[in-house]
Amino acid sequence: MRASVAAESVGVPSVSLVCEGFERQASATGRGAGFDGLPLGVLRGHVDAQDHDEMISYLRDLTLDQIIAGLTIAPVVSEGTASEPASLDVVATGTIDEINESFTIEGWSDGLPVIPPTQDRVTAFLAASNDNPWRIVGTARPSGRHITVWSVAVNAVMTGCQPRHLPVLLALAEIIADPGYGVEHSGNTTGADALVIVNGPSMAELGFNARQGALREGVHANTSVARWLRLYLRNVCGFTADEHDKATFGNSTRVVLAEDEQTLADIDWQPLSAEFGFERGENVVTMARMNSGLIIGGVFGSTGDAIVPYLADGLVRVSGWDLAHIYALGQGHYRPLLILSPILARTFVRSGWGKDDVKQALFAKARMPAAKFEQLIGEWSNINAGRRTLFELASEGLIPPVFGESDDPRRLVPIVTEASKFLIAVTGDPNRNNAYVMSNDGLHGNWTAKAVDRRPE
Repeated sequence: MRASVAAESVGVPSVSLVCEGFERQASATGRGAGFDGLPLGVLRGHVDAQDHDEMISYLRDLTLDQIIAGLTIAPVVSEGTASEPASLDVVATGTIDEINESFTIEGWSDGLPVIPPTQDRVTAFLAASNDNPWRIVGTARPSGRHITVWSVAVNAVMTGCQPRHLPVLLALAEIIADPGYGVEHSGNTTGADALVIVNGPSMAELGFNARQGALREGVHANTSVARWLRLYLRNVCGFTADEHDKATFGNSTRVVLAEDEQTLADIDWQPLSAEFGFERGENVVTMARMNSGLIIGGVFGSTGDAIVPYLADGLVRVSGWDLAHIYALGQGHYRPLLILSPILARTFVRSGWGKDDVKQALFAKARMPAAKFEQLIGEWSNINAGRRTLFELASEGLIPPVFGESDDPRRLVPIVTEASKFLIAVTGDPNRNNAYVMSNDGLHGNWTAKAVDRRPE
């Protein structure tokens, strides 16, 4: 659709080919970019589940006429005119039960009860901030709506966030608005969901849990801020089933992950935010969309050498089709996350290892047979165009030489392009030897970090 928008903007007729079931998303994408009614050519079913003759038959019998009509009949293309309430409009009245029912019917909630965002409540939420409520942080792709301080606060009231959380929410809004993050991909069919990570001395003061039960709901700050993100993606960015969310299976909302700043200081490790240019002591929010997660329980060993193999094995096991972000869906954008409990991080430090040493060890150990890698991104998922082998891609200089040291399909190859691509966070119960690994969705919600500004405006 974005290519069609670019073409239509300069007067070139276009037709966007979409698979069956994507019509609403395609229309909403065009509308969000300022164009309603762009012509579509609908492909029946899913091309990956059809043989060649079946695909051509459907194209000829069902889609070709749509393509011809779209290119020869002037479409009624206009700027999006969908009627929406203004920021201060009253959209529902009644009891709290009636308002929740209304919000549920309209799709303005996540299915759970919300606090009605009355004008008085939203104004009170912003009272301690000197920020302009109508300041535009950016544009929410692909809906085309403005991201404003007011809309951030409206959704914050609905999810029960506290006013002191506003700087964190505004930093998250900046990430949503950042083209490098790629929020427009948040409704892709594989259903990745965002993970928010907070760093800095203010996070404990703001009530974020970085100890036992990390990643579990139940602590207000971690849970309500995560819920705000999910609601904001629905209400402002348009990620609902009627618009841009095409997730086949949705991940559950992940609560905010706070790093254990005290442990990091004790062991002299930099926080995860340092990977993105920030210094220890800065308040930072980092976000990426994650596909799968896996517990690595009972990590046994008293040295770095002893525990690395198990951690590396977990990183391999959590990595699947998302390896396509090394090549095909991105160039080296696969950056899996290893979350260490404090006791495991201290085990590495007792062995004299820093974070970079851990990453180098993981790069050496977290490997899989080349044939398996090629199946995951070619034979089984059809993401690698032409299904070229890793050896061929490396020979052409498209991926690093380490992937093409021979053409033996049994050779072990890494799951990232270089050691620095691994990301490591430290949090959780300080006395338990468990870890957690996550595979990320590359450019479909790329790792992005923003400073949290707690100073009065």
